[in-house]
Amino acid sequence: MKAKTVLVSAAVGVGLGTLLLPGAALAETIVSPASTPVGGTVVLTATTCNPKSGDAIFRVTGPNRDINVRSTTAAAGGGLSAELFTAGFTLGTYTVTATCGDGSSAGSATFTVTPIGGAPAGGGDGTDGTGSLAAGATLLGTAVGGALILARRRRHPAGAA
Repeated sequence: MKAKTVLVSAAVGVGLGTLLLPGAALAETIVSPASTPVGGTVVLTATTCNPKSGDAIFRVTGPNRDINVRSTTAAAGGGLSAELFTAGFTLGTYTVTATCGDGSSAGSATFTVTPIGGAPAGGGDGTDGTGSLAAGATLLGTAVGGALILARRRRHPAGAA
């Protein structure tokens, strides 16, 4: 009976670890600022890329662009970054997808190009919140799993060895 308890505990640990892994290893790409007027500059940063593995490539797609931008510097907080000048960009939302020098994905982010002297309608910040949603879902799943394990252990006390 004791071996079964150990195996069940190990299986539960592996299951919870699988739930927590996506939240812990979320790749992150940041665009700062999230909104810029035509002709402004945004900084693209892939925080999870190791500069020793080579340059990051930022793919920028949107209303009138499908370009690749190579990282130019190591970011102060870690990762790699590049500056993007938005002269000639059409107004709208652009998606930036980053790939590290070792070929791994560094996630994606969005930014908005606005009219000169104007702000985008709606007051949004240009992010879709998927990273926050994934982290919240991971925490919720972990809490539910822990509560189920606790409730099950209290209802079925372990037998004497």
